[in-house]
Amino acid sequence: MAELKSKLRADLTAAMKERDNTVTGVLRMALAAVNVEEVSGKQARELTDEEVLRVLGKEAKKRDESAEAFAAAGRDEQAAAERAEGEILRRYLPKQLDDAELAQLVQDTVAELTAELGEKPGMKQMGQVMKAVNAKVAGRAEGGRVAPLVKSALAG
Repeated sequence: MAELKSKLRADLTAAMKERDNTVTGVLRMALAAVNVEEVSGKQARELTDEEVLRVLGKEAKKRDESAEAFAAAGRDEQAAAERAEGEILRRYLPKQLDDAELAQLVQDTVAELTAELGEKPGMKQMGQVMKAVNAKVAGRAEGGRVAPLVKSALAG
């Protein structure tokens, strides 16, 4: 069993003993999402820690989007509840890169590819650069934050 999945189960048990209904509900939902992912496809399989992180990231993003929708509709109480659930999920995710760290990572990757290719990559190589950057980022930043930085680095 993945180490992260074991931690989620242990934390769920602890939350149940403490009668923390919010954390219990969020962890049950997270484990259910992991289980759904494990049985999706042609054959059931055990997820790796990286795959569990990806599932938790998706669930946290859903909470953020729901909170925005509730806030826009003037339902502040539900928005606050969704944000709280998102924060509980983020405890299990790696620390997100700030803008400066992400920009530096993109610049370093472009420099590495420049040395490898013998010339600065252009917009035609954006997919190649994105793939290399996303491998280094490894869940610490969303693609929506990475793509504009890669575009500006390749254009300028």
